[in-house]
Amino acid sequence: QVQLVQSGGGLVQAGGSLKLSCAASERSFSRHAMAWYRQVPGKNREFVAGLRWMADSPEYADFVKGRFTVSGDNAKNTVYLQMNSLKPEDTAVYYCAAGSRMISIPLSSYPYDYWGQGTQVTVSS
Repeated sequence: QVQLVQSGGGLVQAGGSLKLSCAASERSFSRHAMAWYRQVPGKNREFVAGLRWMADSPEYADFVKGRFTVSGDNAKNTVYLQMNSLKPEDTAVYYCAAGSRMISIPLSSYPYDYWGQGTQVTVSS
């Protein structure tokens, strides 16, 4: 069973930066896509950013373009989310996700198999 272990997050002032990490526990896991989602109470989980390991083409939600960067370290089996110019509306629980199916659809619609435990990001104004 693959486990996704998240780290990072916390409290930051508006305009600040945070970096999230998500490590997959199984090196043999044939991950095809990994992504970041976020959720606030009372709302659906929403796609933030993602990448396919075999392609250099990250995807971003419009509301984070130019501010967030998703990247991966193949040797460490880890995906990162660098968040800059944070806004109070970025406050949410952030989840990483991973999947092994090679499907050519937008990562926001991809059927992820595994999810991380979630980490709180709070941006104060």
